[in-house]
Amino acid sequence: MRADRLVSLVLLLRQHGRLPAAALARELEVSTRTVLRDIEALSAAGVPVYAERGRHGGFALLPGFRTELTGLNHDEALALLVAGSRRGAQAFGLGSALASAMLKVVDALPESYRDTAAGAAERLLIDPETDLLSRRLVTEEVPDAIVAEVRRAVFAGHKLRIRYAAKDKAPQWRTVDPIGLVTVRDQGYLLATRAGADRTYRLSRVLAAEELAEPAQRPDRVDLDRAWQERSTRFRTGGDQVTVLVRVNPARREDLVGTALAVRAEEADADGWLRLEVSFQDPRHAEWALWQLATNAEALAPQWLRTSLRDRAAMIATRYGGPP
Repeated sequence: MRADRLVSLVLLLRQHGRLPAAALARELEVSTRTVLRDIEALSAAGVPVYAERGRHGGFALLPGFRTELTGLNHDEALALLVAGSRRGAQAFGLGSALASAMLKVVDALPESYRDTAAGAAERLLIDPETDLLSRRLVTEEVPDAIVAEVRRAVFAGHKLRIRYAAKDKAPQWRTVDPIGLVTVRDQGYLLATRAGADRTYRLSRVLAAEELAEPAQRPDRVDLDRAWQERSTRFRTGGDQVTVLVRVNPARREDLVGTALAVRAEEADADGWLRLEVSFQDPRHAEWALWQLATNAEALAPQWLRTSLRDRAAMIATRYGGPP
């Protein structure tokens, strides 16, 4: 850990030119005393770091102390910086490692590309935390120690023992054969098999994990994209799904389709509205989706959905029918 911290310290000084001990301590998440000890260790190792006194003083490196990553053109350097701005690594417990790696990449870029690529990267924003309606993206927090244990088992090809809290069920221990890790919209998933059957586990519901020494029973090669698509299809076609016939204003079609599991049929009505047959995960999902569209959609069938939406609207009308 200290070796990595020393490298990060050098790279911070390379990027910023001069930083006080307090600023270095904040960046490295250590105490000021630890930073001073690290500075001494770098000096003893021959790294040309020196202290500047005064109000705007701090620690700095002698000019010219750097290594270069050669062979990259401008677009390749930009691609690395853009890739480093994505949050997918957070789902796999690699956020700090990614930040450290990108710091090293930026420092090692040739001088002619470093400034222009970094400036161009500032003009690109990938997956912001909120959309145009200020709806915040939900990022699930998973302890790094748990994700690291899962990750080690996946890469080593060993069986994995996890304590998993399935929705609305008490946590249970289970032993699985890990296949791979997938991140979708900042949510991480473990693809595995259990007793030969496919299983998909949400990482945020893994309460504990233990890599076992026993080899996992899994194929040597895997098409992870295909495996995810197959499991997604099974998920969409399972459970207590309901099919709904609905009329929708064309301007709100994408809102409806975006919440549905699948569109089974679609045609235009004479008045310009669209008539769609869509499926939802369960009755509650169907009612919620149609309620969001207000008067821009009408559920035609099944009757229980029309009744439920009518009753909800009647309760709202009663609530706001008079003064508060």
